[in-house]
Amino acid sequence: MSLDSMGPSAGGGSSGVGTLSGTRMIHSLSTPSGVDGTVSNSHSRGGKKLAVRIQMLDDSVTMFQVQAKATGKVLFEQVCRQLNLLEADYFGLEYQEAPSGTKYWLDLEKSLNRQVGLSLVEPVLRFCVKFYTPDPLQLEEEYTRYLFCLQVKRDLATGSLQCNDNTAALMASYIVQASCGDYAAEDYPDHTYLSSYRFVPQQDHTMQRRIMENHKKHVGQSPAEADLNLLETARRCELYGMKMHPAKDHDGVPLNLAVAHMGIAVFQGITRINTFSWAKIRKISFKRKRFLIKLHPENYVYHKDTVEFFFEGRNECKNFWKKCVENHGFFRCTAVQNVQRRKARVLSRGSSFRYSGKTQKQIIEFVRDNYVKRQTFQRSQSFRQGPLHSSNRSQSRTSCNVNQSISAHPLLPIET
Repeated sequence: MSLDSMGPSAGGGSSGVGTLSGTRMIHSLSTPSGVDGTVSNSHSRGGKKLAVRIQMLDDSVTMFQVQAKATGKVLFEQVCRQLNLLEADYFGLEYQEAPSGTKYWLDLEKSLNRQVGLSLVEPVLRFCVKFYTPDPLQLEEEYTRYLFCLQVKRDLATGSLQCNDNTAALMASYIVQASCGDYAAEDYPDHTYLSSYRFVPQQDHTMQRRIMENHKKHVGQSPAEADLNLLETARRCELYGMKMHPAKDHDGVPLNLAVAHMGIAVFQGITRINTFSWAKIRKISFKRKRFLIKLHPENYVYHKDTVEFFFEGRNECKNFWKKCVENHGFFRCTAVQNVQRRKARVLSRGSSFRYSGKTQKQIIEFVRDNYVKRQTFQRSQSFRQGPLHSSNRSQSRTSCNVNQSISAHPLLPIET
């Protein structure tokens, strides 16, 4: 569990709140009153409507109502409007197919009722970082960096961002600094003030002491400074942004593949054994369960210019291929053409999938051209009432308030 989920579930406002497996649920600003969290059977000229639950990065759950035939883009834009998020293309909506456990990104160009593996019975998706930037300074807004920090905190707590204990303790200490402010001996006489919160999967008293000792060194850091230090530390970890996809090589050896800003990485377990940078790759494709990487002739060292890997099934293979296409488009291209996707045919040659969002370069230019001064946003409450809140001075170091969340209090521009 992440730090935020250990504390009281966030959700300001006095109406429109339900529960979902013990999690506070907030209705989006666009959800009509009276929706109670069940699948809507109402029909309109647009067809059947779905009540879709979105788990935010602070672990609060917000419900949105969309038509089943609406594209994924309609739902994603509703979420981004709710958060008033400017640098939206760094993020995506993720869902997990049952029972395979395969995780897919919501395809923004497809209708919800045509998404591979997405259940239309009480669908639940997660709002996540989709493209992990290698340079946090390229994130123009403090709010975007804060959302990235929530993602890093989740990755650290769930074990997907594995690193040595010293690095993990340092990152956890930045999380604590951003959440509760300066260390104060009168408030925290020993490491037990951290004992109720999960920072890493295997957390013991030794780890908590390391976190506390690092926390002591951060006196004077504002939440924004602690956020940036967390991201600077995280980006240097080898597994930063790496989401493992099980595969096998041509000899049947189990491997994990991951895609990131620099290219495609190959792991044995969590040990990286090879990287195919985008500069070395001429083409990527898939044929049923086979994932193919065609290399430029001057760069390969395999006696052949094509490397292949095998996935469990076609859906898993195509899923990873699509993620590679999107990462390449986002990080390597200055712009992408929005070509209308072909309609599905009975006999079709290959996939017409292309990355259709803004590239990183376009996002940076867009934000600089459309910058508006913003109010201080409300950070999610991370800690329970207790010793951590006994010091008013420590509380005043942050803009956190009890029972407030990013989804309940979206960021709003200041009117001038």
